[in-house]
Amino acid sequence: MKNNQARYIFVTGGVTSSLGKGIFSASLAKLLQARGFKVTIQKFDPYINVDPGTLNPYEHGECYVTEDGAETDLDLGHYERYLGIETSQANNVTTGAVYQTVINRERAGDYLGKTVQVIPHITDEIQRRMLVLGEGGKFDIVITEVGGTVGDIESLPYIEAVRQLKWKLGEKYFLNIHLTLIPFLASAHELKTKPTQHSVKMLLESGLQPDILVCRTEHHLNKELRRKLALFCNVNVNAVIEAIDAESIYDVPLNLLKEDLDEIVLSKLKLPKSSEPDLTTWKNFLSRLKNPTEFVQIGLVGKYVELQDAYKSILESFIHAGAANECKVKVVSLQSDFIDANNVADKLGELDGVLVAPGFGDRGIEGKIAAIKYVRENNIPFFGICLGMQCAVVEFARNILKMKDAHSTEMNIKTKHPVIDMMEEQKSITAKGGTMRLGSYDCRLFKKTKTFDIYKSQLITERHRHRYEFNNKYLKDFESKGMSAAGINPQQNLVEIMELKDHPFFIGVQFHPELKSKVEKPHPLFVAFVKAAMEYKNEGK
Repeated sequence: MKNNQARYIFVTGGVTSSLGKGIFSASLAKLLQARGFKVTIQKFDPYINVDPGTLNPYEHGECYVTEDGAETDLDLGHYERYLGIETSQANNVTTGAVYQTVINRERAGDYLGKTVQVIPHITDEIQRRMLVLGEGGKFDIVITEVGGTVGDIESLPYIEAVRQLKWKLGEKYFLNIHLTLIPFLASAHELKTKPTQHSVKMLLESGLQPDILVCRTEHHLNKELRRKLALFCNVNVNAVIEAIDAESIYDVPLNLLKEDLDEIVLSKLKLPKSSEPDLTTWKNFLSRLKNPTEFVQIGLVGKYVELQDAYKSILESFIHAGAANECKVKVVSLQSDFIDANNVADKLGELDGVLVAPGFGDRGIEGKIAAIKYVRENNIPFFGICLGMQCAVVEFARNILKMKDAHSTEMNIKTKHPVIDMMEEQKSITAKGGTMRLGSYDCRLFKKTKTFDIYKSQLITERHRHRYEFNNKYLKDFESKGMSAAGINPQQNLVEIMELKDHPFFIGVQFHPELKSKVEKPHPLFVAFVKAAMEYKNEGK
């Protein structure tokens, strides 16, 4: 292998799911990036869906959309937020996508009549996708998060592919980090290592020996327990890493730094430790996050609020924007199903701002519209994203333009006033997966608008995920009453942003700004919205 070949780190998980492999992978990548290495992360998911695009948010959390229009796992959001880089379709692979590729090749005759099997054909395709990001010299290190838990039937082809890669790449270019759980039994006041031992044993039965053991724990690991884990799991004692529960996910990189994880990784990969990691900006962010000077309450009105991961990027964007304003943002989740004209004042009256979230389908729509009417009439800062923007348009049409049955044709195909209608190119599409308007598109902002003042740029790019759009036939009606288009797509003249002139902060966007907010570069719309909420609160509501 060439000396300039990328190194590959594979992160597996044991004992239980939801241990935080995504946060761990992003944190390790941040430490390596802070040392000057070019790092990327990819996620391999064992489910048979081709991508998360058709999954209900209750099933899998939010669907994260990349610049190139890939509908991906929410962990890619963590990767981008931590590293400040862009991911792509190549960064998220599912079993469904792997099998689809192999079956298409079989149909095309690429296997020359051979019997197509899990080994070697499926595992070869998995390996090809695992290595693709490391080709071409763009990255020094590629971290691969293997979804699921060791021992799961659906994960076996991935573990076998990783096992084969160990021998193809060689030890200098390969590292397996196993993330596991050390449970604390309160009745015995003792941390237990047996689940981890069994997890490693299952990994060994698949032919993989972990190089580093990362232990999720509620309590600190003492030296004796680390030596026990090293002995029974066949790793060096300095390669037993504590991953203690953190106050914030943004503390995790610094916690791992204290464990010297980055140095151990570089040593095992035979990479130079030429400089200490530069985490100055990260530490400044954490300092502002933990020492706010102000406090605001912002309502998140949505239909999936019972599951935090359904709006993960929005919640993280509020953390970034809050830190930028040195303000603690308390997000109050409000189920739109349970909001109506009779209780809206009770539910929203104490809030300093309201964000109406994206979504699909007509459930909870009237609750969103009632919330928007209340904040519009009471000058409460409002921010609408995708469907949230469309609901703002519907509310304005009904109550200001007096189009009583105004609606989106997504909800009411027979409405007399389709102020939101399906995009023309979407009308002939029947397949659901990967067929929406997806990925990054241009938006030209009009000067003398709040949005232009926020971005301080006339041409921006933002990510999209929708089938329906503002109906331009009604634009003059809206503008005549004070709601105007602040930004359009210059190629297709699609309205991207609507804002209300005579209101402290009333902005709805068709795109998803939460997908581009980063720890070290918070999104300007979220920063401005939090600032508007602070001003509203300080002015005495």
